[in-house]
Amino acid sequence: MENSIKNEKTVGITGASGALGKELTKLFRHKGYKVIGFTHSTPNSEINLESPNEWIKWECGKESTLKKHLKKVDILILNHGIYNLSRENFNYENSIEINALSKFKLLNLFEDIALANESLVKREIWINTSEAEILPALNPSYEISKSLIGKLVSFKKNLQNKDVKKRLTIKKIILGPFKSELNPIGIMSAKFVSKKIYDLANSNSYLIIISPNPLTFLLFPLKEFLNFLYCRIIYKYKS
Repeated sequence: MENSIKNEKTVGITGASGALGKELTKLFRHKGYKVIGFTHSTPNSEINLESPNEWIKWECGKESTLKKHLKKVDILILNHGIYNLSRENFNYENSIEINALSKFKLLNLFEDIALANESLVKREIWINTSEAEILPALNPSYEISKSLIGKLVSFKKNLQNKDVKKRLTIKKIILGPFKSELNPIGIMSAKFVSKKIYDLANSNSYLIIISPNPLTFLLFPLKEFLNFLYCRIIYKYKS
């Protein structure tokens, strides 16, 4: 993400009507970016300096319908998700579909767009997984879905070929508990988290970790390193 051309860039944010989505939208608008907000709910038709420049309503399972909109996007932030405490099987399926499979479909779709793009400008995709990827969240369906998307993103990142690496940067966002409608007792504020995401994303680091838990800063880099080694073995075995 180059500051020198940031005013020319468009950011797409899924879950834009949620607490973090709203704060990210305000921050990027303030920095001069154009923002496209993707939401499952009926968007507010009012457009102002704190709202997306454009609202797109969509639903999981129909990710392919977003292709024409994603072609306009330089930085895509996958931030949508659910947190449901129900123990019903349907909730497990719903959590996996929304928190994991939907994000993975959008990642693949955005990768295809980046590879087809004739522009030399590199696209970026930031995927919000959560520290529940490996740490307990007192919600089995949430933990399973976050573990799945976390592994999918790690494998996608480590198995990228050279052509994809030139066209698409993948960043994984690991968040601790922040205050929102899904988690009203979160420790961090959505405004604080959005600013940290923006600041840390300007580095070359693949992992963007924001958490009050020191274990997160130890366990996730180790996990990603082990994934990297495993993928090196896969490459060697294939050759």
